[in-house]
Amino acid sequence: MTVNDIKHAKVKAWVEEIAKMCQPDDIYVCDGSTAEYDRLMQEMVDAGLATPLAKKANSFLFRSLPSDVARVEGRTYIASVKEEDAGPTNNWIDPKELKATMTGLYTGCMKGRTMYVIPFCMGPVGSPISKNGIEITDSAYVVCNMHIMTRVGTKVLEALGTDGEFVPCLHSVGKPLAEGESDNGIWPCADMDNKYISQFPEERTIWSYGSGYGGNALLGKKCFALRIASVLARDEGWLAEHMLILKLTSPEGEVKYVTGAFPSACGKTNLAMLIPTIPGWKVETIGDDIAWMKFGDDGRLYAINPEAGFFGVAPGTSAQSNKNALEAASKNTIFTNCALTEDGDIWWEGIGYPAKGELVDWKGNKRPAFEKDKAPKGEEMAHPNARFTAPAGQCPCIAPEWEDPKGVPISAFLFGGRRPSTIPLVHQARDWNHGVFLGSIVGSEVTAAVISDQVGQVRRDPFAMLPFCGYNMGDYFQHWINIGKKSTADKLPKIFYVNWFRKDESNDKLPGGFMWPGYGDNSRVLAWIFDRCNGKDNFVETAIGYMPKEGALNLEGLDDVYKANIPAITSVDKEGWLKEIEDIRTKHYPKFGTHLPKELTAELDKLESNLKNM
Repeated sequence: MTVNDIKHAKVKAWVEEIAKMCQPDDIYVCDGSTAEYDRLMQEMVDAGLATPLAKKANSFLFRSLPSDVARVEGRTYIASVKEEDAGPTNNWIDPKELKATMTGLYTGCMKGRTMYVIPFCMGPVGSPISKNGIEITDSAYVVCNMHIMTRVGTKVLEALGTDGEFVPCLHSVGKPLAEGESDNGIWPCADMDNKYISQFPEERTIWSYGSGYGGNALLGKKCFALRIASVLARDEGWLAEHMLILKLTSPEGEVKYVTGAFPSACGKTNLAMLIPTIPGWKVETIGDDIAWMKFGDDGRLYAINPEAGFFGVAPGTSAQSNKNALEAASKNTIFTNCALTEDGDIWWEGIGYPAKGELVDWKGNKRPAFEKDKAPKGEEMAHPNARFTAPAGQCPCIAPEWEDPKGVPISAFLFGGRRPSTIPLVHQARDWNHGVFLGSIVGSEVTAAVISDQVGQVRRDPFAMLPFCGYNMGDYFQHWINIGKKSTADKLPKIFYVNWFRKDESNDKLPGGFMWPGYGDNSRVLAWIFDRCNGKDNFVETAIGYMPKEGALNLEGLDDVYKANIPAITSVDKEGWLKEIEDIRTKHYPKFGTHLPKELTAELDKLESNLKNM
């Protein structure tokens, strides 16, 4: 397929405009076929950029440069016309200034390379909740990852027709090649000062330059699915959220769908793919990272997973922590910055077993394997943010309806963070606005193991959207308040706050000091939430919301060491919450100034009054 075959006039004109600016040697329009994927992957193998894995069918390992291993939040911009519209939690540059800078960088940036045109759809093609995009890139690695993570190719162009809406996404690794020059097997990217991941909200446009990695380069992911989509959702009256979607089936066969927002390192993917420890319950996965939700005719919110794959963090993933994720990545998978074993497999820290012989680490150095599946800090064989890109359809617990174009009706929202104290195992918001309040204060506490001079401080990550909200977060809170007015309480999802990470450092019987075992045992909390969605009288009203009444949690088979903690982790820590209020009132909410909804201040006041009257 060539540019001349594109029937959509705006797409064709934009592709031609970008080609004139970036000056590639060739232009290729992606058709999304298996043959296309295989050809591009073979080209990267031949170029020394990809290593085929003998132990995993149709799977490959890539190594990026140490300067290009993760999202670069400091180089990520929301270039709204007005700085105020970007808000206090985003980096802002005037869009005219930013475009001038980036146009200078883009000029001639694809010399010596092929320019790939990727038509892609976020969500099932044809779904009323899905959105289309066109990503232009000079990276075959991006094309192959987008094949897995989105719906790519001719079918998207057909769905777009001659005048369908699309989000233009421009990407370049920022490494033009002189005549006869090649990458010589070295990951192409620009230096840090020339990396830009830019979103232009009013134009619904994404420009990315200088990074070939993950969320910086796969522009359907965080850039489109959250930063731009959150703006579209605000304007069109729906939700684009950094949330998992799971299907929960009771022993009686009743089904409910639950979404959950958690900051990094809080067990989000593990929850999405959970294997319950209580008999008769079943968890299946709709999505592990992003949820788009629109109201159906019945007044309920219906969610789709806009992605087609998992872009998972590899280290720490094991048969114990997430067997389903390992299975999903057992074939047809792209691995990035993992270690390579002597027999042609991948390895990472926390995989659950030691490697043998010598490994090639993520920097390409040969080193003897460690005796355990851990490494001293700074000596990791796999980068701590090493990734696997795996097709979602390969996950053993993927729900049959995960690609249903109508989406699935959501019964509950979960918010959670890593909090060693104060926040109980689970509590439920009394109503929608109280739930929005709980979402607005999400955060994780800094522990001594991380930054010793900040122990006890809370890093707030409202709705787990802090790096991903495409506009003023105060206005985002208001949007959530407004969403609650679009339906009735009986049809809106119930909202819960969970915390798997309470600690008692003085109890040496508790692994890591954690008062709750987490992982599969989180199904006990999900079962309580399920019953609350059915209106079951299994709760007590407290100063902070509804909490499990004594005996309401299914503790059958739970180790006695954890049973003993239940009273502590299902009670209200009055003093802890009063400190929490002080932090919110003096440090967190003031950031948003006049954009903070008055409803949230009212909820904060109500919480304080409730606690003082305990």
